[in-house]
Amino acid sequence: MSVDVKIAIIGGGLMGREIAAAIQRWPALVDHPVRPRLTAVCDINPDALEWFRDISTVETLTTDADEVFAGDADVVYIAVRHDLHEDLYTRALRAGKDLLAEKPFGIDAAAAERIVAEAGRSGAFVRVSSEMPFFPGAQAVVEYVRSGAVGRVVAVRSGFLHSSDLDVDKPINWKRQAAFCGEAGVMNDLGMHAWHVPLRLGWAPRRLTAQLSDLVQTRPGPDGARVRVDTWENAAIHADSGPADESFPLDVRVERVAPGQKNTWYLEVTGMSGGARFSTASPKTVEVFSRIDVPGVGVEQSWQSVQVGSQSVWPTVTGAIFESGFSDAILQMWAAFLAEREGLLGDRFGCATPEEALAAHRLADAARRSEDDGIRVDLPSAG
Repeated sequence: MSVDVKIAIIGGGLMGREIAAAIQRWPALVDHPVRPRLTAVCDINPDALEWFRDISTVETLTTDADEVFAGDADVVYIAVRHDLHEDLYTRALRAGKDLLAEKPFGIDAAAAERIVAEAGRSGAFVRVSSEMPFFPGAQAVVEYVRSGAVGRVVAVRSGFLHSSDLDVDKPINWKRQAAFCGEAGVMNDLGMHAWHVPLRLGWAPRRLTAQLSDLVQTRPGPDGARVRVDTWENAAIHADSGPADESFPLDVRVERVAPGQKNTWYLEVTGMSGGARFSTASPKTVEVFSRIDVPGVGVEQSWQSVQVGSQSVWPTVTGAIFESGFSDAILQMWAAFLAEREGLLGDRFGCATPEEALAAHRLADAARRSEDDGIRVDLPSAG
């Protein structure tokens, strides 16, 4: 029998609505041990709450987060500006709530450390939102690597690219101001997406070099006058990973100015025995590298395309032959979160942990030091 879990959302914007929609689609999951119900939504903007009125399970719509913390929700999902993370996450934990937190899990590493400490004291179940690795193609690459088919790793590439800042006349908002987004800029906004799988597979860097790009210096402010943009738009990080005697390059990129990219997550792993790669730009296709015997030619190297279907971490009623998309990845992330909360995820791929989020912050700090000082930064412990 499924366990009933009451969910509250703080932050009724884009991601809050996506999460609400995912919960409404819960019957698409097959034999999941949890049955979530969205019961409360909070946003400081009353107009943002109107969208949620048509969801029959919602009992509380409020502009006061304390009303949510005092309520009977079991789990709180919080999607707010980065500078608000520490306060709201800490208050949720002290109120006895389990938490699915948005990345980057605090505005900087110091804030993340304090949240991790509070989570430890509270004993709450806490994970961090990172939905892109739940695409079936991403999971196919992860499972290929876990199988050992890669052999000795030669190189890894991971990244998240979009072009939202390509429009230089787009008005400034909080993601383009360090006071609200954090000094790490794009690495706070997108970094967890790119680091989630490498960290999960044990590829924490030992040292790194970074190039950070300040591409758009000003944007229109509220009155139309141009104001300073003080966050990094793009970050390219080149790291040494793996054991010292089997070191390999790990290339991680997060970009808000990536011409031609809509919203692209990718992962590529190559090794001495094989390789696999996936990009959400081609969401049905995984490419696998191997040596093949070509009749009449001989043994050649080949990247072969394989089409994946709809199935990811948790089985769904959707036909395996059909396509999967962003909303499906959100559903899978929540399926993993709530199953792991019940101790029933098994060896399936799980959500990003607080420790992985903290590691991403420390890697961003190292990248900033590399950029500022023009040096390669040693990382005796990224976690």
